[in-house]
Amino acid sequence: MELSKVKELAGAYQDYMVKMRREFHRHPELSGEEYHTREILVREIEGMGLPYKLLKGTGIIAVIEGGKPGKHRVIRADMDGLPVKEEACNLKQPKACVSKIEGACHACGHDAHMAVLLGTMKVLAQIRDEIEGTVYCCFEEGEETNCGIETMLEMLAEYPIDECFALHVYSGLDAGKVNIVPGPRMAGTVGIGFHVKGKAGHGSRPDQAANPIVPAAHIVTQIDSAFLNQINAEETVTLGLCVFQAGETTNVIPEDAYIGGTARYFNKEEGEKALAIINTVAQNTAVCHKCTIEFAERNKISLLPVVNDPGVASRVQAMTGEICGADALGECDRWYASECYSMYLEKYPGALGFLGIRNEGYGSGAAHHNGKFDIDESSLYLGVCAEVGFVLSK
Repeated sequence: MELSKVKELAGAYQDYMVKMRREFHRHPELSGEEYHTREILVREIEGMGLPYKLLKGTGIIAVIEGGKPGKHRVIRADMDGLPVKEEACNLKQPKACVSKIEGACHACGHDAHMAVLLGTMKVLAQIRDEIEGTVYCCFEEGEETNCGIETMLEMLAEYPIDECFALHVYSGLDAGKVNIVPGPRMAGTVGIGFHVKGKAGHGSRPDQAANPIVPAAHIVTQIDSAFLNQINAEETVTLGLCVFQAGETTNVIPEDAYIGGTARYFNKEEGEKALAIINTVAQNTAVCHKCTIEFAERNKISLLPVVNDPGVASRVQAMTGEICGADALGECDRWYASECYSMYLEKYPGALGFLGIRNEGYGSGAAHHNGKFDIDESSLYLGVCAEVGFVLSK
């Protein structure tokens, strides 16, 4: 088919996607609670005349069968909002659309992800006879808490999936640009959480107690030092110790001190090494102070990095460039946030693209998970071009 037709069709649904993005944005729902969101999606999918499956929870898979034999491909969008109070203005002016739900908003762009996928589905439905293979359009619940990923992957296991693709709007990339390149794109997460257990006592006689605050303080500094000296200098692993909780009274030595945070990494081996360093430093330092360590459930590698398959990423990037022109392909650094989409990439060859939403003139570009977060909606049609390009790429 003529690729210029794809850009034309995507542009024709721009207003539709803006309308849908704003409908989702006004009614955000938190992870695992996207029931009204699913009602909206079902309404739109049924309006397209497409078959779909409702997953346990709130997820949905809609199916588009092409007119020709070919690959089985997944396109994924996430559904949930965040427990963040939205501000009425972005970085420069009042927003075009604001959440109506107090204390919740789409401060990460999942509203845009759903709107773009709906636009993609409308285009694919129009060119169905020219599609080779089957497309599974997945709306995943609870990305922010990872509560829907296992249900989605279990359902997809019933299909012979060949490859997958997803987009994430990104405030670090200008609107009108899309970035789809091979290699690591989003970080993996090491969850850090453990209790230093000591012996309570009176503050006047520390020798009769085992104060967990002292080894906990040493652990914080020693983990930082160990990272500096043991993590591969050519790899990036960030350390964010964000919680230190111990004691309530100035003359009482507590029994417990808690340390929590995360480490982010792009190389699986270095992530595993980081966790081992954290555990070793904590346990050995505690022993020196007659204390012990109790690791919390979160103290583990919770997400692997998002690493794009070279073949899929290169094909989709090239196809998007053919559809929209080389000027639409932008450059940006890796993103240190984490995404459970990495679990798709552990099962299937695939890629995650970044869709630019930053526009200094409009005022979009605030960091994700921020009350001022906003998007330049003019970028939505470009997302459709990339997703359709994925389906058409060979």
